[in-house]
Parts: sequence; C-alpha cells; structure tokens
Amino acid sequence: MAVRAVRGAVQLERDDAEHMQEQVGELLTAILERNGLLADDLISVWFTATPDLHSDFPAAAARALGITDVPLICAQELDVNGAMERVVRVLAHVETELSKAKIAHVYLGAAGALRKDIAQ
Repeated sequence: MAVRAVRGAVQLERDDAEHMQEQVGELLTAILERNGLLADDLISVWFTATPDLHSDFPAAAARALGITDVPLICAQELDVNGAMERVVRVLAHVETELSKAKIAHVYLGAAGALRKDIAQ
C-alpha cells in the first residue's frame, strides 16, 4: 500500500455555506469515487479557499459526508491578482494501490482551467 496525494478544486457560484457544503461534498465524493477510495483510505485532507470565501469552513463538508476520523485543515489561498475567484482546493493524502500515474485528480466545472495538465 502506497501513500499518494490527490488534488482537486471546485469554483463556487457564490459565497454561501449551504452551496459550499454541496459543492465541496461533490468534489470529495468525486475524488473518492474516481480513485476507487473509501473514507478509511484517507490519511489527511488540506483545504484552501480563496480570500473571497467567508461563509463556512470547507472541511465542514467532509464532516457532513461522515468523514469524522480523518485530520482536516483549512487555510486561505494566496491572494494573487487575476486568480480565479471563489475556489476551494483540496489536497488529500491517501493509502492506495494506485500508482502516481493512475491517480485521478478532480477539477470540477470552471476549476478545470486551473490544472488542464492533470484535471480528469
């Protein structure tokens, strides 16, 4: 079993706690499903949010999905001029049999433009 990192991101339509929970939940679910993972395979998850998101912690979406025994942390993304707005990014450390090349990084909707080189 190897430790791998899985990336992902989603752009929110608005800064609203319910919308954030829905969209981040969808992102986390897609990361797990596309990589054949279970919540038990998660080691830790880092979330970043752009400075224009204030309504809730992205990690709250993971807790709402039942991911309750995994260390989670939230941080603010760098405030770079011209950067995409209302984005939540995820970096999940997982245990998996997948090789690095087989990991599916998940960028939903407009966030796909952030990493066209690895978005799936």
